[in-house]
Amino acid sequence: MIMHMLDVVAWVHIVDGKMLAVRARGRDLLYLPGGKREAGEGDWAAISREVREELSVELDPLTFRPLGVVHAPAHDQPEHAHVRMACFTAAFRGRLRPSGEVDELRLVSMGERDLLAPAARAALDLAADSGLLG
Repeated sequence: MIMHMLDVVAWVHIVDGKMLAVRARGRDLLYLPGGKREAGEGDWAAISREVREELSVELDPLTFRPLGVVHAPAHDQPEHAHVRMACFTAAFRGRLRPSGEVDELRLVSMGERDLLAPAARAALDLAADSGLLG
């Protein structure tokens, strides 16, 4: 069995004890804003580009902080695919609004974790363990 690993970055943004999640066009579960790096792209460049494309806001590089890395089965991918998701926090400028392939923004509480894809659930747990949920 060969396991395929997706290496992605994600922005974890907490508001009033809930985590921001997005629904991409045609997806059944919610994901975190972020995605795959382009060739030669570091964490900051990838996450700032992805968040700008998906949510139309600019992340603040002075507040950019690593939160941790989660591993989970990949949702909507072939069997045996897994996600390695490096999670980061940062303040932002602008007004959050869906853009690009994102159709919906939603704040998700611990009680709504079944709405999240597996890696986003793991990120919610990471945020809770880090004290970000309050």
